Amino acid sequence: MQGRVLIIAGSDSGGGAGIQADIKTVTALGGYAATAVTALTAQNTMGVHGIHEVPPSFVAQQIEVVLQDIGADAIKTGMLHRTDVLDAVAATLSRAAPDIPLVVDPVMVAKGGASLLDEDARAVVRDRLIPRATVLTPNIPEAEILAGMTIADEAAMTAAGQKLLALGPGAVLMKGGHLPGEEVFDLLFSEAGVERFASPRIESRHTHGTGCTLASALACGLAQGLSISTAVQRARGYVLQAILSAPGFGRGHGPLNHGHTVAD
Repeated sequence: MQGRVLIIAGSDSGGGAGIQADIKTVTALGGYAATAVTALTAQNTMGVHGIHEVPPSFVAQQIEVVLQDIGADAIKTGMLHRTDVLDAVAATLSRAAPDIPLVVDPVMVAKGGASLLDEDARAVVRDRLIPRATVLTPNIPEAEILAGMTIADEAAMTAAGQKLLALGPGAVLMKGGHLPGEEVFDLLFSEAGVERFASPRIESRHTHGTGCTLASALACGLAQGLSISTAVQRARGYVLQAILSAPGFGRGHGPLNHGHTVAD
């Protein structure tokens, strides 16, 4: 049941999000994680302090050599912050991995609300990456950008989810954590309809990397042969426990406890 997951995303030197969170998550869930690093960041729980770019050709080469030798049962994309990197990833996946399940986490908005992608890059995400996705996993701010609408309640979330499904992915997991309320709910849209997943809200500042973690947990489930619905359910449970048992590191948005499944 191991499952091979190729993760295409940026590095987080603080270890809470990005490639580091992805590797921890896949490993903790019994999968095998390989990576293609799209950018190096100098960051901690207080924010991102610097970015070192990785050339698009080298991003593509990382993807190609992993697929040629180790292979992958699922692929997950995270931080793809430049148009040339997005183009390189989309072209490489189309050529080298046309049939491998793909989870697209559209990292478009920083935690502070700033946009991470210009309009040209957003167009590449909409036109080349999302239609290839098995599952698209936007949060509310990202869904607002992609759907071109404001999302203030569950009705608007449902309307946006249907609009995103029309862009061509196999399914859309709309994450509702940005909406207020004592309950956190996510909506899974597919041709089969809409499925709602809910859990009590946990008041914690240790939520850095929850989006990366959820998407990687979902990709690991797909790699291990789980249905999308079952993979979502397991991924949400994993993230919930990772927040509840967070180690409390840092002065800002702290990391999760990714290793709770393998703790003594």
